[in-house]
Amino acid sequence: MQKISIDALARQQLEAAVAVPSGRAADTAFGGHEKKLRQTVMAFRAGTQLSEHQNPGEATVYVIRGSVWLKAGGEAWQGKAGDLLIVPDGLHSLEAEEDSAVLFTVVKTDR
Repeated sequence: MQKISIDALARQQLEAAVAVPSGRAADTAFGGHEKKLRQTVMAFRAGTQLSEHQNPGEATVYVIRGSVWLKAGGEAWQGKAGDLLIVPDGLHSLEAEEDSAVLFTVVKTDR
């Protein structure tokens, strides 16, 4: 059994995100490219984003800290600490309204 502190990982990634020019940092907590399930802690400096990209499978974004906007198909949903956003199928983007950390969970599907 392995135990990981998501809160500690979020703190670490937030520190890294504010220190790099891209304003983003991430670390996979579980899974990876060889697995179907993948959980990644992502951190964003305020104003940074993941530009529009295709959904790799069923996915959620759990907001650990801060505030983010999930945008897809002309709609936008705000997520604040403690919120779980369900990522819609298709193209979407994520933007940090303030320094933020999220737990991104995806189950890759065969498409």
